[in-house]
Amino acid sequence: MTTVGAVFLPQFPPERLRSVAEAADQAGLAQLWLWEDCFWEGGIASAAAALAWTERLQLGVGLLPVPLRNVAITAMELTTLHRMFPGRPVIGVGHGVQDWMGQVGARAESPLTLLREYVDALRALLAGESVSTQGRYVRLDRVQLGAPPPTAPPVLAGAEGPRTLELVGGHADGTILTGGTTPAQVVRARERIEAGRAGAGRTGPHPVTVYVLAAGGPDARSRIEREAGRWGWSSSADRAAVGSVDDVAAEVSRWTEAGVDTVVLQPTGDEPDPEGFMAFAADVGRALDR
Repeated sequence: MTTVGAVFLPQFPPERLRSVAEAADQAGLAQLWLWEDCFWEGGIASAAAALAWTERLQLGVGLLPVPLRNVAITAMELTTLHRMFPGRPVIGVGHGVQDWMGQVGARAESPLTLLREYVDALRALLAGESVSTQGRYVRLDRVQLGAPPPTAPPVLAGAEGPRTLELVGGHADGTILTGGTTPAQVVRARERIEAGRAGAGRTGPHPVTVYVLAAGGPDARSRIEREAGRWGWSSSADRAAVGSVDDVAAEVSRWTEAGVDTVVLQPTGDEPDPEGFMAFAADVGRALDR
């Protein structure tokens, strides 16, 4: 069964988040996702507010850039969300955009090493363990959460290149793929993830989430093509879903057949009705379940 979510873009004004989150909740959307892009809204503050304003909606953050936060602080923030809103936060971490990390003086010489150390420590902390480690980047001395979640929540991680995909497969509990990932690229990504899992001896499920640019309405095609240009894509083919609810559901099924578990529909930056887009995404999810 495919989970369908939708993104509240960081370029949307934060004061609109409440109405969009409430619209998503009322429409029956499974998940609302946020991005912590520099230098827009903070992911944790936005997630906490959206969770408080809604009743059943899962809230994803994809992703929190690991160079920006000490892992102990991230663990404290996440345990608070998971205890206050059990079963509803879905949080991912990742490298972050390297140029942005450089702007704030946080760019790591080895992003792969940082992500591996960070994910391992974060998972251990959220499981209630006392963690002592002296890594290249993550250094903890007998750090243990005072009130960890009753059940350790999954830690997702973003990945794009083959080495990061293998690392995430071996160390994280799920993978987030960036917007613009084609179905064919999903297949190849799954192969690298599975290679990482096999190397680490990981078993059990490893859900994959992907962002898919989407639009409906009479001007949908033109808005999609403009957005594709802003992302630097030569074409929106195999990177976007356009048209009616049934049209978009049919396109989304191509990503699920390639190995994706959750498809998060990404509106265009000029989406005229973000609240309506949440209802549209919820209808796409129901169409997929028919």
